Amino acid sequence: METALENLSKEDLLKVVSSRNDALAERDEKIEYLESQLAMYKRMQFGQKRERFEGDPNQTELPFEVEPLAVEQQQEETKQKIEYTRKRPNHKGRAKLPGHLPVIEIDIHPEGDLSDMVCIGKEITEELECEPAKFYIKRYIRYKYTPKNGDGVRIGELPERVIDRGIPGAGLLAMILTGKYQDHLPLYRQKQIFARENIQIASSTIEGWTKESLIKLEPLYEQLIFDTKTKGYLQVDETPIKVLDSDKKGAAHQGWYWVYHCPLDRTVLFDYNPSRGGHVPRSMLDNFKGYLQTDGYAAYDKYGKKKDITHLACWAHARREFEKALQNDRPRAEKALMMIQKLYKIERRAKEDGLSADRTKELRLEEALPVINEMGKWIFQEIKNTLPKSQIGKAMAYAYARWDALSAYLNDGNLQIDNNLCENAIRPVALGRKNYLFAGSHEAAQRSAMIYSFFAICKKHEVNPYQWLKHTLLNIASINHKNIKDLYPQNYKQIIDKSNM
Repeated sequence: METALENLSKEDLLKVVSSRNDALAERDEKIEYLESQLAMYKRMQFGQKRERFEGDPNQTELPFEVEPLAVEQQQEETKQKIEYTRKRPNHKGRAKLPGHLPVIEIDIHPEGDLSDMVCIGKEITEELECEPAKFYIKRYIRYKYTPKNGDGVRIGELPERVIDRGIPGAGLLAMILTGKYQDHLPLYRQKQIFARENIQIASSTIEGWTKESLIKLEPLYEQLIFDTKTKGYLQVDETPIKVLDSDKKGAAHQGWYWVYHCPLDRTVLFDYNPSRGGHVPRSMLDNFKGYLQTDGYAAYDKYGKKKDITHLACWAHARREFEKALQNDRPRAEKALMMIQKLYKIERRAKEDGLSADRTKELRLEEALPVINEMGKWIFQEIKNTLPKSQIGKAMAYAYARWDALSAYLNDGNLQIDNNLCENAIRPVALGRKNYLFAGSHEAAQRSAMIYSFFAICKKHEVNPYQWLKHTLLNIASINHKNIKDLYPQNYKQIIDKSNM
């Protein structure tokens, strides 16, 4: 090999050396990338977990029989604990009981003859108690009347029913839907709850009730879609949902909920689509004008470039990229995270002080803008000295490519620094799919999107979802279409607040 190199010209020799250097650099870059990936996966596997259980490898059998002496000792310990709990004094700092709950008073008088005694006072002890959901039958008895001359018959009019000729009332339907979509109880578990009360209902019947109830919400949901399209500030995100309706036998289809959140009036719209392609948000965003805040998904890029749209990026996503780089390049990752932390401290102070939008903008320009400028210059210098495939290189490239969009929240005090409010609205879906696992069809997934939308709005406006849904199911069929917005959770809350004044 050395003889072959000696026979090469100087120019060819330089080419060989350059080629080898390039190969070594590429190898080193690949090694560093794989090491950073390994560190990230280790962090995902072992980091931030405190409840991991490791079985004892030395334990080979279970002690099925217990010695009599051990049984006697256990019984004595149990007796002592019971006596201790009986004598244990009340906790001095217990929480105050809610004042809006009904009170059942139970009078307790001393035992024995009290005829020669006088009551000099009383002591009151309160405890919070509950009963399981109470099922009952609501029976409508409609009386018929006819004139004495026998001409014609009049009968009491039956109130509006949620399901025509169906047996479930609005309260029961609201409980089923709230249980599934708010409390993440699949229908088969709710069927078990009915069975404990000796109420036998077929699974297909409960599924049918759920479907019919959700269909009732379609007019209100269509109005929500129309109103969402008129917003001037939207945060958008997506989350997956498995659907059984798949072209591939034995497999579930990967569908997507596209979520549109308006931070200004705290409304949320879930829209289901079988695809995550860039064409999906077209129906919502083609005519959109204003501020659009998203993560780094490329599907939103073409909308962010439109002249009537100001694209906002998410600092939380940028921060996550630098967090991943802690194992790859701790000094530079920590420096970036420290600067991002300063930005969030400014936001937290503005919120805690209750600053107006104008004052928030002034605070950001005074304190956040210098931090952003410093960080921008630092990334511009450092990105030249990072390997593109390393995690620190990816983090810097992510922020650098979106720097204008990351800085755009400074333009208006109403804008958010990140997309977290939208992500928070998605969390119930993540919890729900861990319990019911999938939707039965694309149509069922879209119907679920309706109730997820309204329950998310209920949470944003601190509205009891069960009470809102019961009220809406009772009134949506009879309300004038011009007043259908009155059934929005936020408007329902205003009605309830006025009635309680």
